[in-house]
Amino acid sequence: MLIFSLGGLLGILFGGILCAAYLRQEIAAGVSPKLRHLELQLETIESQLNLALMARHAELSARLPVAVPDQLPYRNDH
Repeated sequence: MLIFSLGGLLGILFGGILCAAYLRQEIAAGVSPKLRHLELQLETIESQLNLALMARHAELSARLPVAVPDQLPYRNDH
């Protein structure tokens, strides 16, 4: 009688472990495509932001006058 109870408990334990492993695998499989889609959206946003920053930097750099050493005011530190 004791051996049947022990066998039943072990069966329930191993069945629970297999069930948990299966559920974990299925949940990961369902979430993975969504995460990949979100990752692609974030990469797109990052690329657009970098492009906008580079364009703004180029625009601001084009407006600034370039200082040539001959045109700098004379400074006598001695």
